[in-house]
Amino acid sequence: MDKTTRTDPRILRTRQLLRDAFIELLEEMEIEKISVNRLAERATINRVTFYLHYKDIPDMLDKMADDMIDDIHRVLDQSTVKSDSPELINSTLLVNLLEHIAEHSKFYKVILASHRTTIFTDRLLRLLTKLISDGIEKRGNSSFVTKNNIQKDIAVWYSSAALIGTIVSWLRVDMPYTPMFLAKQFLMLRKLEDNTE
Repeated sequence: MDKTTRTDPRILRTRQLLRDAFIELLEEMEIEKISVNRLAERATINRVTFYLHYKDIPDMLDKMADDMIDDIHRVLDQSTVKSDSPELINSTLLVNLLEHIAEHSKFYKVILASHRTTIFTDRLLRLLTKLISDGIEKRGNSSFVTKNNIQKDIAVWYSSAALIGTIVSWLRVDMPYTPMFLAKQFLMLRKLEDNTE
């Protein structure tokens, strides 16, 4: 995708129409039943316009997943904290991530909580895994993982699975807690684990 494509409002609008139409259809039916015709009709565009943007529905899903990760990266990149405290950094990153998910809850509820569209779950899990792995690396020898001789990959699997599971459960029950409260609770649980030997 070149810079012109990214900034052209007509293209952005068409892609948003297709994305919204896809989410609406996914609320109504299984993904296998969503055809280009149905999608184009729901988005109030013609089939030819769809094919100007995507090769097929799997290509559209792939690009939507890329866009989701790009959006999350943008949110996290804006989460710069002037602090050496890993706890404060983790808290800010997690709050910003949860606020982003809450702001786009309709999208995330459908792709993560109700239909668990694999491509989106896999991409988000990969991103969370990297963030958690980087956090352990930054703590170095002071990390709970290193101090207790826990295999790093096992700690990363555990933490990323717990986080994505918490996010999915939170979405499934219509987000009864604010992003800030949920982040604090999650981090308190993590701290409790770190202090339990």
